Amino acid sequence: MAKEILFKGRKPEELRALGLEDFSKLIPSTERRRIRRGFTDRQKKLLSDIKKDPEKFHKTHERDMVIIPEMLDANLGIHNGKEFVHIKIKPEMLGHRLGEFSMTRRRVKHSDPGAGATRGSKHVPLK
Repeated sequence: MAKEILFKGRKPEELRALGLEDFSKLIPSTERRRIRRGFTDRQKKLLSDIKKDPEKFHKTHERDMVIIPEMLDANLGIHNGKEFVHIKIKPEMLGHRLGEFSMTRRRVKHSDPGAGATRGSKHVPLK
């Protein structure tokens, strides 16, 4: 039997039925203030595009947008500065910001010393 996903004791269907004001009471204060201040024009356009076609892949640069129940199961491409990272919005993501799921920095992977390296850096110990 699959585990049922709940957000603060509510199912995703119940969350979709809630208004923004009621949903904002369930999330932390910084996100609550952000919702109370209202969305920007670009964020409103993204929300309207998601409402029109939730299955479509929507690209966005709005990393500071709070994830709300209307966005559940949407396919988004969130820009990380170089490329669009594909994200499917799940109930666990509610109340977070889009940018949290699209990391801007990667782990540094060093290889052999490059051209012009000093003699000492080319030395590889035998033991």
